[in-house]
Amino acid sequence: MYMSLSAKDIMTPHIKSVPENWTLQRFAAFLSENQITGSPVVDGEGVIVGIATLFDIADFHLNHVDARAETHLTQEDQQQVRQLRQMIFEGMASMPVEVRDIMTPQLLAVDEETPVKVVAEMMMKEHVHRVFVKRNDAIVGIITTYDMLQLIAKLPDEI
Repeated sequence: MYMSLSAKDIMTPHIKSVPENWTLQRFAAFLSENQITGSPVVDGEGVIVGIATLFDIADFHLNHVDARAETHLTQEDQQQVRQLRQMIFEGMASMPVEVRDIMTPQLLAVDEETPVKVVAEMMMKEHVHRVFVKRNDAIVGIITTYDMLQLIAKLPDEI
């Protein structure tokens, strides 16, 4: 039975999407209120144009800072770098950053008839936690790692 499941059998059909012009603060509040870690991003016409996640928010705030780059600096220079970074961060906080500024524009999607095993392999290979499900080029659902875990939890004990 489990081997014949396809994407449409385990997908979540109701996708909570966010407009691309929402601020980062509003997006973070939306994720928290809905107890989710990511959401599709839609344009003004409601077309999905990307995906944004908690990782994207954190990545934006950290801005890929590699502490190893500072090891050759003197203590005084390191202090100045930290102060400059703090000033930049504070300046960014006052700028109206929108979801479109942090989202990932690529969409990973599968056809609704794709076997669940293929979906799982794709998620592992691409290191993603969400895959969209399409029917005739229209997105009709989403499969998350949570959906996969629910499937595993329903397996018989002898497997």
